[in-house]
Amino acid sequence: MPKPRHLVLLIAMATSLVGCGGRASPSTAPPAADQSLSGLAAQRVVLLPTYTVRVATDLPWGTTVGRSRDLQAALDSALVSALRERNVGRTWTLPEALVQSYKRNSTYAADPYALAEEPLRSPSLEIAARIAEPLGSQLRTMVALHDEARLVLAPVELRFERAGANAGRAALRLVLVDARANDVRWIGQVVSDSASAYSPALLKSVAAKFGDLFGEKR
Repeated sequence: MPKPRHLVLLIAMATSLVGCGGRASPSTAPPAADQSLSGLAAQRVVLLPTYTVRVATDLPWGTTVGRSRDLQAALDSALVSALRERNVGRTWTLPEALVQSYKRNSTYAADPYALAEEPLRSPSLEIAARIAEPLGSQLRTMVALHDEARLVLAPVELRFERAGANAGRAALRLVLVDARANDVRWIGQVVSDSASAYSPALLKSVAAKFGDLFGEKR
């Protein structure tokens, strides 16, 4: 588990990303600062699968984005690749391992693709907020199945939004939870480069920005 001063540092840096507890609007929230979560690189962290996808109704090419389930799977793969490119995640529990753990313990563990993460999407969510049930219990059970794990990083929402008259971009909302203390430790987002049409390059771009939170490529 990160030392208290490290968590304080993460929270302080998070304020530059999302303003007061993540209340900045989707169109104006700045990208996350590089390496702002570098303190987590060697920790034991559980990385959840991407929870949901949202496409802005005013995005000109929004109808070409594709199925949410396919986008979630593609982004999960891209996030893991971005971590490995930076030599991060060796001590982490990644989505694939979470699925395997769930299958072995399905009588009491929660499906990592069916967690009650909706409260983490709320724009009013703040640092130190308590995690609502049933999500709190789901995460406590999840980390109990993985020795020494405590922190859970949730890619809560992949959002496709306008970035100019005819361009768009992908933005990924992230929430860091202390599953044992049952509270929020960090809230932020990473934003892709803009594009005039949808392509898988948008997912790779937002995944690269995600990876930059933890350090440079090696």
